[in-house]
Amino acid sequence: MLYDFAAVCGAYFLALYLRFDCVYSAIQARFMIPYKSFILPYGLGCIVVFRLMKMYNSVWRYASYTEFTRTLTGSLVTSAAHTVLITVIFRRMPISYYLMGAFFQFALLIAARFGSRFIHLFSRHHDNNSSGKRIMLIGAGNAGQMILREMSQASEVNDRVVCIIDDDPNTWNRYVGGIPIVGGRDDILENVEKYQVDEIFLAIPSATAQQKRDILAICSETDCKLKQLPGLYQFVVGQATVSAMKEVSVEDLLGREPIRTDMREVFDFINGKTVMVTGGGGSIGSELCRQIAAHHPKQLVIFDIYENSAYSIQLELREKYPGLNLETIIGSVRDSRRVDQVFETYRPQVVYHAAAHKHVPLMEDSPCEAIKNNPIGTYKTAYAAMTHGCERFVLISTDKAVNPTNIMGASKRLCEMVIQFFDMKIKAGRADEIPRLFTHEDGDIPHAAMPPENVKTEFVAVRFGNVLGSNGSVVPIFKKQIEKGGPVTVTHPDIVRYFMTIPEAVSLVMLAGVYARGGEIFVLDMGSPVKIDTLARNLIKLSGFKPDVDIKIEYTGLRPGEKLYEEKLMAEEGMQKTDNDLIHIGNPIRFDQDAFMAKLEKLMAAAYANRADIRELVMDMVSTYHPEEGQAGEEKISA
Repeated sequence: MLYDFAAVCGAYFLALYLRFDCVYSAIQARFMIPYKSFILPYGLGCIVVFRLMKMYNSVWRYASYTEFTRTLTGSLVTSAAHTVLITVIFRRMPISYYLMGAFFQFALLIAARFGSRFIHLFSRHHDNNSSGKRIMLIGAGNAGQMILREMSQASEVNDRVVCIIDDDPNTWNRYVGGIPIVGGRDDILENVEKYQVDEIFLAIPSATAQQKRDILAICSETDCKLKQLPGLYQFVVGQATVSAMKEVSVEDLLGREPIRTDMREVFDFINGKTVMVTGGGGSIGSELCRQIAAHHPKQLVIFDIYENSAYSIQLELREKYPGLNLETIIGSVRDSRRVDQVFETYRPQVVYHAAAHKHVPLMEDSPCEAIKNNPIGTYKTAYAAMTHGCERFVLISTDKAVNPTNIMGASKRLCEMVIQFFDMKIKAGRADEIPRLFTHEDGDIPHAAMPPENVKTEFVAVRFGNVLGSNGSVVPIFKKQIEKGGPVTVTHPDIVRYFMTIPEAVSLVMLAGVYARGGEIFVLDMGSPVKIDTLARNLIKLSGFKPDVDIKIEYTGLRPGEKLYEEKLMAEEGMQKTDNDLIHIGNPIRFDQDAFMAKLEKLMAAAYANRADIRELVMDMVSTYHPEEGQAGEEKISA
C-alpha cells in the first residue's frame, strides 16, 4: 500500500516534470498548486479503490493474468477519476499530464507486481545448475503450457524444460514462454541429443491410444525417462500439472483404446439383487465388488478366506458407498458347511465365483491343493447356489484351461466341466441326481436339495487371459526388478500372452453374466497377444535405461507347467457371436455326466489323501491335459 501510494503520487509528478522539459523551476505555479493540493487525497483514494478490488490479496511472485487484469482496471478507474476531479475542482491540466500520468501510474503498479516473477524467471532461465533435469515437453497446447507455467514458478526444484515438440508445423521455430518449439515427433531423437534431455513429458491429454503408442515408441529409443499426463479429465479439471504426470506404464504401448462397455444392461440386472462374490478380496474379486457396488445392489456379500484383503476392500467400499448394504464373510469354498451356512443366511441371487488358486508354478508344487480349492470348491459353491435358489452363477475361468499343460489350467478346466455338469442336469430336469460332495459325516449338515422342477439356477463360465496389474502379474514384478537395478527375468524370449486390464475384464465378465442362458463358456476378446520379452524391454526403456546395457535381461526357462502361448478356445469348441463384439461363446463339449461325477468323487478323495498320482487322475478326466509337454517346454506357437 505504501508503495502504491508513492507510485500514484510520483507518476503524476513525473508527468508534470516531463511536460516542462525536466526543469522543476519551469513548472508553472498554476499547475503545481493544483497537483500538490489534489495528489495526497487522490493517493489515499487509490489505496481504497485498490483494496476494494482485492489487489492486495495476491502473492506477487505468482502474479498472472488475474493480477494483470485487476491492476489495469484499478489504474484505469483511478486515472479517469483523477482526470475528472482535478479538472472540476481546480483547473484543466495539460493533456500530456493526464495521459502520461495514467501511463506512469499503471507502469509503476504493474512493475511491482510482476517484477518479482520476472526476476525469478530470469534467474531460473540462466541457472546452469547441473543438478536439475533437462526436460523435453511434447505438446505445445494448453495442457503443455500449464505444465510449463507451473515448472517456471517452482522454486524447490531446478528441473527445466529446454525444448518443446509439437506436430503442428505452424508452431515450429516459435517460442512458448521462452522455450523453443523445435519440431514434430520425427525430430524427437535429434533434439534429445542436441539439448541433452534427461526426461520427456508427454502432455497431449486428447491423444488416442494409438497416437500415444507411436510417440512413446519413438521416445523409448532414447535413454530418457518418460512421464505423461493421464488423460483429458486431468486437463479439464485443471490438474494438468507436474504432480499429475504419471510414469508411462507398459500398458500405454499395447496400442489399443481401453475397452468401454455399455453397462446399462448390467445396471438393470444387478439393481436390487443380493450379489455374492467369492474371492472378493483378490484382484479380480475386489474389482467385481467395486463395480457391483456402483450398480445399487440390494446387498453385496464378500466371501474370502484371506482376511486382510477382505478387510481392505470392505473399508474401501464403506468409505465410497456409505449407503451400501455390505457383508464381509470369512470362509473357504472348500468348507461345504460354511458355504451352505452363508447361502442359507443371505440367499444371494447372483454369484460371481472368483475364489481359486491361480499361481501356475506354486500349484505345480501343490497339485492336490489346486484340486481341493478349484474344482471341488467350485462344486460345493455351485451346489449351495443351486439348493438355495440362486438365479445365476458365473465362474471366473482362464485361457489356461484350454489344452492345459499345468495342473492349475487343468483344474480350471475341471471347474468349467463342473459348471456344464450342473447345467446339463438342471436342463434335463434331473437336478435331484446331483450329489453333495463332502469330507465329513453326512449328518453334519442337512440335505437341502430342492425339487428338480424348482431349480432355475443358470451356470456359466467366463474365460479370459492375463490381467495387467493383478496379483502376480509380470508388470509389477518387472518394475520391482528394474528398481533394484536388474536383472529382469523372462522365462523365454518367444513367450506370448493375452492381456487385459482389471476393470476391462471385470466389466466384460459382468456383461457376459447378463447374456447367460446356462451352460455357456464366454470368451472375452483379448486383442492380439503380446510378447513378454517385448513388454520387459519397453518397460526398461520407459524407465530411462537401456536393455542389456543398464538393465540386464535374463532368460530363466519355462517354469513347470508353463507354455509359450495361451489359447482362448479348444479346437472342438468353435465360436458363437453375442450381441457384444467383444464377447463370444464357446460351444459346450459334451461328456458322460455320470462317468464324470464318479471320477470327480474319486478325484476329491485322492486330493484329500494327498496322493502323488493326482495328475494321472486329472489326465483321465481332462483329455486335453498333457503335463509332460508343458514341463518339457516343447510347445510350438500355432499359425
